[in-house]
Amino acid sequence: MPLIWIVDDEADLRALVGMMLKKEGYEVLEVEDGKRCLELLNEGSYPDLILLDVMMPGLDGWEVCRRIKRDPALSPIPVCILSAKTAPEDVQTSLNRAGANWHLNKPVDRKKLLDAVEWLLKGPSL
Repeated sequence: MPLIWIVDDEADLRALVGMMLKKEGYEVLEVEDGKRCLELLNEGSYPDLILLDVMMPGLDGWEVCRRIKRDPALSPIPVCILSAKTAPEDVQTSLNRAGANWHLNKPVDRKKLLDAVEWLLKGPSL
């Protein structure tokens, strides 16, 4: 079963999203912030997908995503930004400047989340 990391400083949101994903049979790891996410990646622990909040203390999600996408070993991991920053310029920052594969708005819509997860786990089709 695919492993999905939920990286967010809000424990309630991690638990809610985790519950939605577990109900669909996904394996979930809750990660409390961007720094810890990068530490786990540097230790060689790789998920099949990362759901990443933007507004977190220390490293914001956009910077975490940039670092993931700059590293050849990590860049294939799909990253979905999950954020309350919903303005068009924020979505563009997620996708174009940070290199995320997808951007979802908070509050989390269950159907949109599951559709995005399914699409991202399939990978691009040619």
